Amino acid sequence: MNHHDDHALASTGGNSGDDIDRRLHGSDDDQAWADLLAPTRRRFLRATGLAAGGLGLSGLAHAADAEASSKAALGDPAFRAIVPPRDSGTSPWGERTALEPATRPASVRPRDGASGLPDTPRPYTDIRSYHAHVYFDEDTYAKAARLRQWVIERFPVELGNWNLEPRGPHVTPSFYFGFTNDLLPVVVPWLQLNSLGLTILLHPNSDDPRADHLYYTLWVNRSQPVNAYGMKRPGEPGAPPIEKILPNIVPTRPLET
Repeated sequence: MNHHDDHALASTGGNSGDDIDRRLHGSDDDQAWADLLAPTRRRFLRATGLAAGGLGLSGLAHAADAEASSKAALGDPAFRAIVPPRDSGTSPWGERTALEPATRPASVRPRDGASGLPDTPRPYTDIRSYHAHVYFDEDTYAKAARLRQWVIERFPVELGNWNLEPRGPHVTPSFYFGFTNDLLPVVVPWLQLNSLGLTILLHPNSDDPRADHLYYTLWVNRSQPVNAYGMKRPGEPGAPPIEKILPNIVPTRPLET
């Protein structure tokens, strides 16, 4: 200890143990700075853009709060999400669903043999006509409207309604047009090139509309669910007749070739 230290001790009243300990080990401010500038805290300062030279004790408190918030946001174990309370009561499905057998559903394929496979192929002449269902939503309806107008101008088809809600087995808004078999080799490639990215279902019309929608389908772009499992099979009560196509559109423009 040098002369200046002796003078400082004398000016404070002599040999106070607290004063000596404070001078040997540093003040509270010194300790706060040491904690702040520890390696982990220096990394935190760099990450948050804080400048050590501009921080006083109040700045240290704000830095500690920011660090706590940062740790919570990064998945700190102290963070707990606020969740609604659990529901009370009994499930409407009962308590025995785990005991239900997981059996095979009825096949969508018609005329299954004993092995689950048809004995012979179906003749292609069972197809009487085709439907094209163009699906859209609030983001893609303008594309569907453009495609619909192109179809109206170019093909002698049966044009259905512009459906703003799901209709029949179709689970999104859509429009459909039906066409005869002779147009198939033209309509399919035309839709492939002019779909505008929309999802389009093409299915035949045979005596089994359930299989037509679920098993005999062609898709342009992505497929999507079709809720046709409730449709009746041929011979069942309420089974629909084979769909007829009655064109209601007269083209006004020649088809581009």
